[in-house]
Amino acid sequence: MKGLPALLAVAACLTACAPTDDHTLVVGMEMQYPPFEMRGPDNRPDGISVRMAEDLAAHLGRPLRLEDVAWDGIIPALQSGKIDLIISSLTRTDERAKTIDFSDDYVTNGLCMLVRKDSPIQSADDLPESNAKVAVKLGTTGHTWATEHLEGVELIVLDEAGTCALEVSQGKADVFIYDQISVYQLWKRHEQTTRAILKPIREETWAIGIQKG
Repeated sequence: MKGLPALLAVAACLTACAPTDDHTLVVGMEMQYPPFEMRGPDNRPDGISVRMAEDLAAHLGRPLRLEDVAWDGIIPALQSGKIDLIISSLTRTDERAKTIDFSDDYVTNGLCMLVRKDSPIQSADDLPESNAKVAVKLGTTGHTWATEHLEGVELIVLDEAGTCALEVSQGKADVFIYDQISVYQLWKRHEQTTRAILKPIREETWAIGIQKG
């Protein structure tokens, strides 16, 4: 993880752009992604991304407000100015770069699969001919990849990663396409009924999302 250079670059940008020194820094994240973005036992924001936001605000000498934003609304919230930054395990993509800017990358991850334990599927190459039902989380890179590469395959589009994993565990879906870190954690919750295929379909990187310009 290479968070410090990314934070310093963002800090330089925000220092130049902030209207006042005490302007509250508003950071958006979806708090459903441990250990990066989550809520602790006391329901307070917790995780690695929360620490990053706190460190950035402290470096800038500005108050911090964290906004818990549903994933499909997080980029629109940045575009509209409701939040200043996205620090939320955000994958850099060419499509997203058309509407927002990114910091330097700070995590390398990969897109992979959680599959039913008894499924014959061994790789993404098996999916087009498998008649599989593929679960994806709305607005994620897994959703985008499946839409672009799995023509004719039935997609089950859901709002939460945990629900997607449950669909696989219960046999309602054959595959869930998501990132490696999450797939491993979800497999550990459902070891009796699922398998994790962690070989990446493609490599991805995370960065901080910044308003365009």
